[in-house]
Amino acid sequence: MPKHIGIIMDGNGRWAKERGLPRTYGHVEGAKVFRKISDYCHDIGIEVVTFYAFSTENWRRPPTEVAALMKLFKEYLVEADEIKFDRQKSGLILRFLGDTSAIPKELQKLVGATQLDAISPDTTIINIALNYGGRQEILRSVKQIAEKVEKGELKASNITEDDISAGLYTAGMPDPDLIIRPSGELRLSNFLTWQSAYSELYFADVLWPDFTTDDLDAAIMDYAKRNRRFGGV
Repeated sequence: MPKHIGIIMDGNGRWAKERGLPRTYGHVEGAKVFRKISDYCHDIGIEVVTFYAFSTENWRRPPTEVAALMKLFKEYLVEADEIKFDRQKSGLILRFLGDTSAIPKELQKLVGATQLDAISPDTTIINIALNYGGRQEILRSVKQIAEKVEKGELKASNITEDDISAGLYTAGMPDPDLIIRPSGELRLSNFLTWQSAYSELYFADVLWPDFTTDDLDAAIMDYAKRNRRFGGV
């Protein structure tokens, strides 16, 4: 079983368009699938699941669609806060990856409120990549390292991969063993760029609102058959 699964939630807009509905309807259905898959991952013992919810490039979408997405995030966070989202009640711990300073202030407060839970062995960490970009994340880490070098706290010759990893949003978490992308697209789209160096990739020809626990099982079964050599023989 993979310890960490990354999921690119793709195809909401196309799902809605195929049904003659506004793109926002697709995001509503996609949010329902997010909840189901989160719960299922906890049920089968996955330690970390990272969902790609909103990229740094998604701000280019129509304002009405961006506003609808922010409304969905708010509704989900309010719900999470109401049930306290702790391990006794749900077994899930929320974490957010990305630059949340750019999202609405009200949403920022909710994000902060839901990240106060302690992690225990029987919980599943649910990472929501919000205003996230893999290259931007690496740049952020490199800048932090550069500041340490300027202050004389670190020698440039002593910089290691661990130093970069420590400055990422996923610091302290295992790198993703498996990354799943539904919708038929065959790329990572700036998702977990550093962390995915040795991830197994699985692409499914199903739009995210139609993605089921059976689809997740199929991806995990495919992963289990692969021989992960990490450069060895």
